[in-house]
Amino acid sequence: MGKLSLFLVLGFSVLYIVLGGNSNKLSTRTVENMADYNAKTVAHNIAVSGTNLACNELFLNGSWNAGFNNVTFENGSFSASVQVLDAWRNIRKLTTTGSYGGITKTIEVIFQPSKFSKFAYYSMNEGGTIWFTGSDTIWGPFHTQDYVRAHNHPVFFGKATTKKSLIYYTDQNSDEPRFFGGYEQGIDLPLPTDGLDPMRASAQNDGLYLSGNDTVYVTFKEDSLLYRYSYDGKDMSAYLPTAAPGGVIFVENAIVRLKGIVKGTYSLAVSGSSDKGMIYLDDDIIYKTNPLASESATDILGIVAENSVLITDNTANHNDININASIYCEDGGFGSENYDKRPISGNINLIGGIIQNTRRAVGTFDKSGIKTGFAKRYRYDERFMIASPPMFPGTGGLEIVSWFE
Repeated sequence: MGKLSLFLVLGFSVLYIVLGGNSNKLSTRTVENMADYNAKTVAHNIAVSGTNLACNELFLNGSWNAGFNNVTFENGSFSASVQVLDAWRNIRKLTTTGSYGGITKTIEVIFQPSKFSKFAYYSMNEGGTIWFTGSDTIWGPFHTQDYVRAHNHPVFFGKATTKKSLIYYTDQNSDEPRFFGGYEQGIDLPLPTDGLDPMRASAQNDGLYLSGNDTVYVTFKEDSLLYRYSYDGKDMSAYLPTAAPGGVIFVENAIVRLKGIVKGTYSLAVSGSSDKGMIYLDDDIIYKTNPLASESATDILGIVAENSVLITDNTANHNDININASIYCEDGGFGSENYDKRPISGNINLIGGIIQNTRRAVGTFDKSGIKTGFAKRYRYDERFMIASPPMFPGTGGLEIVSWFE
């Protein structure tokens, strides 16, 4: 009996020694894992902080490339460098490393120029006493350098910003807009005065550049372009993937008359002042694939005029017009020709956005409804939040398009 008790005591002692050793090892590994997790977390947080500081520098100065070198931060350090991926399009990559306790974490951020095409609606001047009313709904990002004159609660689904204030037709309770995406006042974002210059250079480099004629009739035939220099002239044809691989078609100092079906990603721009630099929409200008009907749609068009873009007063446009594009008017605005004299012309069915210097009219109205011109049926093309037509005029700043950790 005594020997048995001794063996039991010895057995349990050995068992406790083994279990105790394993427990100590487990405790040690737990501490090591916790220390490793803490180091990884702190290194990641340092990398994020360094990235945010570098992003701020790039937002303040898009050409900043000084970077940071081994900056001490939170008992660790970070470094950041900027690499130009595409000098022509100003695509930049920011790489930041954060280090702590022997652990290093890396973050890569891609920037591209911020484009005016991201706006569903933009204006420098609202054209006097034009009001946003309860029948107006803006679906995407909105900005004006002018006042927003509001009557009966217009609706803004995207982020809305203004340089100036809100003006109410009656009072705030009766007229205050419904800002479902937020509202910010005091934002100064003017149109450039040379927004077409990079487009001209791009067209001369790897696009289609047309000059020497007062008027150019342009018809998109999917991925081909027909153009002529008189109403009854003979069309010339260009296969755009080879004639304009960079995607920009530029017409110098002229009037463009435009229509057709677009397949691909292109920008059409025209320069000129006074009666030049105008684009007239002679009929529908639409995509081969409707972006509202297909999530895989890739057709994109920018319509860019140094002056104005007008809907032609002709038979084709007296019963609706369909427009798929982001429209940019640097010195003028988007409107309809003879807006106060033309017959009631149905709807402007726009999928895209309007960026203009001065808001123009598309028709006239009274209490009974439309008297002349068009009703507006505008729908924002949400693809413009992340994509833009080739060389579309930019806001002057950069924006983040990807963040990889």
